[in-house]
Amino acid sequence: MKSKLSSYLNEYTEAAPLAVFRILFGLMMVISMVRFWMNGWIEKLYIHPDFHFKFYGFEWVQSLGVYTYVLFFICGLSALFVAVGFKYRWSVSIFFLSFTYIELIDKTTYLNHYYFISVLAFLLIFLPAGAYFSVDAVRAYKKQGDPSMSGDLIPKWTIDSLKVLLSVVYIYAGLAKLNSDWLIEALPLKIWLPSKFDTPLIGSMFGQPWIHYLFSWFGAAYDLCIPFLLLYKRTRIFAFVLVVVFHVLTRVLFPIGMFPYIMIVSALIFFDAGFHKRIVLFLSSLFRYPLELLESNKKKQLINLGKQRIALFVTAALLFFQLVFPWRYLLYPGELFWTEEGYRFSWRVMLMEKSGYAQFKIVDPETGKRFYVDNSDFLTPFQEKQMSFQPDFILEYAHYLCNHFTKKGHRRVEVYAEVQVALNGRLSRAYIDPNVNLAKEKESIRHKNWILPFDDAIKGL
Repeated sequence: MKSKLSSYLNEYTEAAPLAVFRILFGLMMVISMVRFWMNGWIEKLYIHPDFHFKFYGFEWVQSLGVYTYVLFFICGLSALFVAVGFKYRWSVSIFFLSFTYIELIDKTTYLNHYYFISVLAFLLIFLPAGAYFSVDAVRAYKKQGDPSMSGDLIPKWTIDSLKVLLSVVYIYAGLAKLNSDWLIEALPLKIWLPSKFDTPLIGSMFGQPWIHYLFSWFGAAYDLCIPFLLLYKRTRIFAFVLVVVFHVLTRVLFPIGMFPYIMIVSALIFFDAGFHKRIVLFLSSLFRYPLELLESNKKKQLINLGKQRIALFVTAALLFFQLVFPWRYLLYPGELFWTEEGYRFSWRVMLMEKSGYAQFKIVDPETGKRFYVDNSDFLTPFQEKQMSFQPDFILEYAHYLCNHFTKKGHRRVEVYAEVQVALNGRLSRAYIDPNVNLAKEKESIRHKNWILPFDDAIKGL
């Protein structure tokens, strides 16, 4: 076993797939930054709100105000540098830090694919994606004057690590769909699809129950099977067609931004090196890239042994974390979809339709005075919507209200929440114990025992 592992770690392969992945990933991120800027979302989501919800442990991350535009510019520029392979290691590191900082400014904007981009960018820091077909390679060639000094082979595990990460994302998303609401009740697609009746060609069918079940079962099967179909050469083209059809359809039906396109271009990493080499040759003809640097000399990239060991260790640790961390929800009591404890960062994508109504009561125990808060005085409509059914949002907002009214002269402020939440089409029911003073409850990774129990059962993983 040890000898097989050692043999695998010393196996090399062509660098073209990693170079193509770097280019497409960088370009996708440039487009994403421009898209955010052009749609006015920087102002709307990060500058305009007076209050931002924070991830636990990252309360120190603050909005930069108008300088958030500078942060987005740095993020977009570093993504462009990643794409062309200019100062690659520095560029991808800056992209990771700037993009993740943006993501951490406000928990309200959390999406699985933002987390995926941060994880992917962090992994790319430790992979030699800028060593081939890059500005860095051209600069090194001009400095050395000898194309044979540039190798076109990289460790095989560097490409395989990307395949493993993508496989984890898909398979865990599929496992999360193996529950009674998704498979037996076709929820939440039974709620979502009928509203898409105006979709060209197929919209008229979205009211049919059999379509709801077809989409539900196909979605689960797709996520569970697609990595294996992409890995197997005989089914790879068919699998990629499925990837394109699936993600284009989800993009048409649901407003999930760039995620479908990112998953489509990422799936290309499963194709053989010859396919990527043809892409590289085509691009080189467009940009007059020195062809002598693309000639296959089967020479290994010169990678410092110490740095390679660090990269291997970090990559293994990251992939192990992604395998284990999503299962942390098993440590919490209650229904995951109800409490959402352990729900984020676990590759659970579009699994539930949840809505709520939250009303907060401020009580001054010394005077006995009490009054209700108008949430629109403090939160944007988007923030209020997300807060109304997520317990950590509710607690953080209660603390904010306590601090706010304490500064206004109220002493020993108590904050109580009256919250009603509906999950996957069920009738609304009480969500938070209305007799608990949330101002005294502390945020932690422990179970929030002031969440009222879910009086129903969703069976499955």
